[in-house]
Amino acid sequence: MEELTPEDIDRIIAMAWEDRTPFEAIEFQFGLSEAEVIRLMKREMKLGSWKRWRARVQGRKTKHAKLRGADVNRFKSKAQRQITYNKISKKKY
Repeated sequence: MEELTPEDIDRIIAMAWEDRTPFEAIEFQFGLSEAEVIRLMKREMKLGSWKRWRARVQGRKTKHAKLRGADVNRFKSKAQRQITYNKISKKKY
């Protein structure tokens, strides 16, 4: 596993918490397998938070692209905010 920046780690954690983001999307973007994401989450999170996350994602069909229905064809939820890395989000007029 290559060296991840704090921003990368934050993004991976956010993607792992999102219901509609499959582990395959994290692997595509960051090169981390599901097992590596689980290890990263365990290392970076408090034990109670990690246990809640594991209970939440275990067996969840939306976290695995092969188990998803054909109607789910995107990496992120429609409700997810756009990430700009700006201090202040810019309004579109």
